[in-house]
Amino acid sequence: MRVVWHMLVFVKPYTMQMLGAFFAMLAVSGLTLLAPFLVKLAIDGPILAGDLNALNEIVLALLAAFVGLYLSSMAQRYLLSWVGQRVLADLRSALFRHLQELPLAYHDSHIIGVTISRVISDVGVINQLLSQGLITLTGDSLLLAGIVIVMLSLNWQLALVTFSIVPVIVLVTMVFAQKAKLAFRNTRARNANMIGDLAENLSGIRVIQAFANEETSSEKFNTVNGANRDAHVEAMSLSFIFLPTVEFLGMVATGIVLLFGGMSVAQGNLTLGTVIAFLAYVNRFFLPVQELSQLYATMQTAMAGGERVINLLQTEPAIKDSPDAQKMPPIEGRIEFRDVHFAYRENLPVLRDINLDIPAGTMVALVGPTGAGKTSIANLIARFYDVSAGGILIDGIDIREVEQRSMRSQMGLVSQDPFIFAGTIADNIRFGKPDASIEQVIAAGELANVGEFVSDLPHGYETEIFEDGANLSVGQRQLISIARAILADPRILIMDEATSSVDMVTEALIQDALRKLLSERTAFVIAHRLSTIVNADLICVVDDGRVREMGAHSELLARRGLYHELYQRQFVDLAD
Repeated sequence: MRVVWHMLVFVKPYTMQMLGAFFAMLAVSGLTLLAPFLVKLAIDGPILAGDLNALNEIVLALLAAFVGLYLSSMAQRYLLSWVGQRVLADLRSALFRHLQELPLAYHDSHIIGVTISRVISDVGVINQLLSQGLITLTGDSLLLAGIVIVMLSLNWQLALVTFSIVPVIVLVTMVFAQKAKLAFRNTRARNANMIGDLAENLSGIRVIQAFANEETSSEKFNTVNGANRDAHVEAMSLSFIFLPTVEFLGMVATGIVLLFGGMSVAQGNLTLGTVIAFLAYVNRFFLPVQELSQLYATMQTAMAGGERVINLLQTEPAIKDSPDAQKMPPIEGRIEFRDVHFAYRENLPVLRDINLDIPAGTMVALVGPTGAGKTSIANLIARFYDVSAGGILIDGIDIREVEQRSMRSQMGLVSQDPFIFAGTIADNIRFGKPDASIEQVIAAGELANVGEFVSDLPHGYETEIFEDGANLSVGQRQLISIARAILADPRILIMDEATSSVDMVTEALIQDALRKLLSERTAFVIAHRLSTIVNADLICVVDDGRVREMGAHSELLARRGLYHELYQRQFVDLAD
């Protein structure tokens, strides 16, 4: 019920269509009950009496009932499919929006393929429950209740004898339900693992082929795929055992009606039409039971998927705006770190006692050994993570007191491995400013030296880029990401080393573009090549989660401390 109640929220906008399907279902159930009763009336009345006129009237009524049944069933199926596809799209959109709001910490700790499985596979099976399961469940339940009432009204003694088989059905269903619940949960988990492994291998296909590791990767996938297969076989086996059992019990009930009903007819206690009606109702009684058993298998799959979808939807962002958060006013660019401490996990500190006061328009370089905490400082400025203690202020305002979107819209990011979206070069440049004109895009591209290679492309800035920029070099992707930042015109720029994976010619183009981008902005530059930040206004040497040294390049070299050691080591490596 927890899954159902949460999912009904997505059905609510389509209440009128669901009501239409419900009334169509009532018509289907009523007409299904009417048909055998009309047959009984025909046999016990006009047929025995030889009244052809009365028989024609009953046959016409029966024909009208079949036509009504056909139209009602068609309307019900159409409305359910119509609602189902819209609920499916709405639910996936809600999941996508929620995933966009979850912080980097969530995405860092969850496999992409498993998340995709939640949005695609699990939502797909939930759709079956919402669009068909609920109406089918209600309709079949009403039909069963109606059959019981009609059979009792026709002959309660024969009805009770026939229903003696019901306790066996209930017992079999309870056993099946308990085992199916666990089995179908297992299928959803195994399915998610398989999709996760597939996504990971496709993402790392270059590495797999480079190390000739195809066979090992295939064996690993075969193991995951086999586990998924076995889980589904186990779940389906339960259904394959349960359905024949229900069919067998239906045949037993038919035999009971024939035996006891036939004896009653022979003794003159029951009419032939009543027995034939009983046989029809018994057949219809077990059809809904079979449908409900199949529906139960579907429901278990949907519930298992629904639990995971609900858990995802109810995952609270670790970082969210406070109820009284205000919009960030136009940023000038002064940044303060006040006694900042930070840890990704409790009792495993990453940053300690960080105190910085950076004037607006300052270029700050963060240098230090790998794992020292440089990237963590940059992540805290953009509030991708929250500080564990202390505070970070921009223009004197604690960043926890303003809306994240209003603050980040005034920031820019140029990473070491720039992400390029599928689409045109122009689309990627205007990503941070979607309403920018093509003239503005070209202007930003020229400032970032994108024109150096775009002019050689057949469609210029409208050239289509493959997924993840596969048809561009690393340097070209980096220049596009710099143009993206130039067009967005951020007041604060966070930049991971942008030239570490390019040749010298491209590095010169990137350095020239960066000089234009860094002009008159507050910038935090994570530097791996120390030669690229010698002109920084302030260099912070980070080691073991603390800022060990601060100053200009010449000043830090003169101290002959950690920065001098790092610089000399890199200089010697380059000389060698």
